Amino acid sequence: MLTLPEQIGGFEQRPTASQATSAWGDPLAVVLRCGVEPVLEPTELPCVAPSGVDWVWVEHEEHTQLISYGREPAVELLIENEHINESTMMDVQVALSAPVTRIDQSRECLAMNDVDPESEL
Repeated sequence: MLTLPEQIGGFEQRPTASQATSAWGDPLAVVLRCGVEPVLEPTELPCVAPSGVDWVWVEHEEHTQLISYGREPAVELLIENEHINESTMMDVQVALSAPVTRIDQSRECLAMNDVDPESEL
């Protein structure tokens, strides 16, 4: 698995029982899973790119889900909204983007105004 930081956003890494998974915080604040299903199709979901990694951003009621875009295997972050503020969210993204850059990037997110409406996506 990727080389991961022992601490992110003030949360200590903790042991997990699942392969290709890491977690931080007690109570649980952040989960990283490697080898998830990649986003292969174009999406209208927002995409953020801290530290050179494109992440598709999915808001859920109790957590935020980020899925790496354009890298296989894909990496997923589950960030518990109850324990993370906006500043800490950025710290988590930056800290966990660094190890993900070791996975080759084959595609990148585009802004809507960068897409030719006449082209087939």
